[in-house]
Amino acid sequence: MLTALLAGAAGFAAGIVAERIAARWPARPGHPVRGAGPRTILIALAGAAAFALLALRHPDPAALAVLLPWGVVLLVLLATDLEQRLLPDLLTLPLIPVCLVLLVAGADPLLAGKDQAILSGVAAAIGAPILLLVSDRLLRGALGLGDVKLAVSLGLMLGISRFVGGFLLASVAGAVVLLALIALRRIGLRSAIPFGPILIGAALAGALLP
Repeated sequence: MLTALLAGAAGFAAGIVAERIAARWPARPGHPVRGAGPRTILIALAGAAAFALLALRHPDPAALAVLLPWGVVLLVLLATDLEQRLLPDLLTLPLIPVCLVLLVAGADPLLAGKDQAILSGVAAAIGAPILLLVSDRLLRGALGLGDVKLAVSLGLMLGISRFVGGFLLASVAGAVVLLALIALRRIGLRSAIPFGPILIGAALAGALLP
């Protein structure tokens, strides 16, 4: 329990830092830097909850040494996509080889020791972007290349079953949130909705699955 509390505190701090980074980077000439506000607290709380749950689900120090830094990167991506509708290549592209090395070396705590772990990770890394692109074309969405690049690394990290399960859970949760925001008139039916938070939610949900 102490590990989870410490991880939650670290996640809260990481969320604040991630949100402040997203307000300034990547730089947008002519756009004033938005001050801290409710979104800062929401992302900090999301970080606290995510890190605490990861510590409870994967208490092994070696697992947390991989999952918590991964979580920090995902928090920055979450904050950046919410702030700027952008998933920077500087973060999404390096995640791909890092996750591949973890997978091949057997150091990915989400797939280590599982039968056909490498096959599952590679198949998910190929299948996840294809699924997203096909769905986007059919539904005439606004999927970005940053989402596709992130999906590759998430597939490598999660494998097929965790990615699919996490994606389904995150999609349902995302739909509920969107309906609530529409009902509250915070967004409209034609509002541009970033897809990154769904993918990042899928990553967390998948990491917490049995």
